[in-house]
Amino acid sequence: PNIYLYAANNPSEGVLAKRRSGATLVSYLTPALTNSGLYKGLSDIKASVDRWRATEPGSSDLPGLEEIIREQAEAMDLDGSDVSKLAAKLYEIEQELIPQGLHVFGDAESEEARIDMLAASAQARGEIIDRDTIAKLIHGRIVPNTPVLRELANLNAALSVNHEMNGLIRALDGRYVPPVAGGDILRDPEILPTGRNIHGFDPFRLPSAFACKDGTAQAQRILDRALEDAGKLPETVAMVLWGTDNLKSEGAQVAQAMALMGAKPRFDSYNRLAGAELIPLEQLGRPRVDVLVTLSGVFRDLLPLQTKMLAEAALLASEAEEPLELNFIRKHSLSYLEEHGCDMATASLRVYSNAEGSYGANVNLLIDSGGWSDPNELADTYEKQKGYAYGVDGKPKRQPGLLASALKTVDCAYQNLESVELGITTIDQYVDTLGGISRAITRAKGGESAPVYIGDQTQGSGKVRSLQEQVALETRTRTLNPVWIEAQLKYGYEGVRQVEAAVTTTTGWSATTGQVDSWVYQRISETYVLDETMRQRIAEMNPRAAAKIANRLIEAADRNFWQPDAETMAALQAATDAIEDQLEGVAPAGSLAA
Repeated sequence: PNIYLYAANNPSEGVLAKRRSGATLVSYLTPALTNSGLYKGLSDIKASVDRWRATEPGSSDLPGLEEIIREQAEAMDLDGSDVSKLAAKLYEIEQELIPQGLHVFGDAESEEARIDMLAASAQARGEIIDRDTIAKLIHGRIVPNTPVLRELANLNAALSVNHEMNGLIRALDGRYVPPVAGGDILRDPEILPTGRNIHGFDPFRLPSAFACKDGTAQAQRILDRALEDAGKLPETVAMVLWGTDNLKSEGAQVAQAMALMGAKPRFDSYNRLAGAELIPLEQLGRPRVDVLVTLSGVFRDLLPLQTKMLAEAALLASEAEEPLELNFIRKHSLSYLEEHGCDMATASLRVYSNAEGSYGANVNLLIDSGGWSDPNELADTYEKQKGYAYGVDGKPKRQPGLLASALKTVDCAYQNLESVELGITTIDQYVDTLGGISRAITRAKGGESAPVYIGDQTQGSGKVRSLQEQVALETRTRTLNPVWIEAQLKYGYEGVRQVEAAVTTTTGWSATTGQVDSWVYQRISETYVLDETMRQRIAEMNPRAAAKIANRLIEAADRNFWQPDAETMAALQAATDAIEDQLEGVAPAGSLAA
């Protein structure tokens, strides 16, 4: 018997667990969600902005108030030159959804956590419902007489109990564990109750009709943002696709890549995915954009039909007799054909992943160990792991030369963010693949970096941010946010480890893209290391992780990711020494005493 506890929002890796070892999965809930809110200087800025909004236009008070706002914004590493834009940024920070600590297996959510979750669920549907109204709803003082309120009432009932331990006992008892499709609670509340055997979706139906429509809209958003920043349409977009995200969204990211290429899925008479077909240029209304696709190993394993479809779309576009200025895929394939002396089937290869049985780019492992001296080592590692091209036959073949040529044409790199619980700074898999290919692109282009974008699909219709903007947002709403910090530290040892992981992952983005603002490191230093009370607190909970945070900040300075002044650097070193003194007498990790 193989019984495997698995997060309810990770159906793709869960399916692999079933395949590789015949596992029965018992799902558990992800952490409760809440709004980031504003804190410290951010609250002060909002108060000043509210006062500015209430001031009559032309008032003699406005210039002085605007100067105060600029000074307050500068102190919080924000641009206060345009008060309206600053107000929008503050609202984005305040409304960002973040996880509250960790979930304890078998525990039902508290009333406070349920109120936060219901508010987050309403917000994800475009509805803003205050906490007082939700509290009255869960206590039966409001009749759920609208569809949204009924959904929230049902969600509250599902969160009020927890069947995870029951599911585990059923499995241990050799009894049937009921199945359920995996997914995010905001998008798929049907995952409740947890404690069930999660599974994925029918791969023959991906991408769904809804996903194709959504993917087309997402494709247009990335094109609009790239056009806004560069003044021209990108010829090549490097896009990372994950299995989990596509299962949860019914294949929206696959549909997005297809839409960029000006292609769509082709289904047979049984409505099963059979391949790709091109959208006529007159219907598309713009050039076909080349898409260099990087698949996660999980995607490659779970979605072979979709892998072949993407490869077929690139081949069809490469063979299409269309003007090169309207078909960037064919333009580049003809160039590769001439450069490498290959046939068109080879020149059209655009889908890359690991060799069969291999996973990850290993860039995250290099970053975590700190065992690299030249950024090109990160590019080497990425290309070695992810340099296998998948064609229409679905079989991998190593193509280092072709990949290098394709990387030179990339105008921007992109990945979607599908889960509220997971940020690009909280887990290192985003750095591993998106960061890895970004570093490889920079090397291929002779040191010229390409913009990196994140498509945030966690709320509303989605929004495209630059990597720099996304890291800054997550730093403010998570890593520096007392709400997030206290929720993590509530769980002691593991909570400090989560903080350390966020700091390490942030340095990974500097290593691979160079697109992390220096203030991020300064504020992290002030929050966790230079604040003596906080430093002692986390060191008592988890001395090794606390020492790693301090050493990672020093490493970031040594690698020139930021330039702390001499006083800050000395304080960091002294703090590191103090933490390491606390480590004396602590048993080595993995020892019997530990």
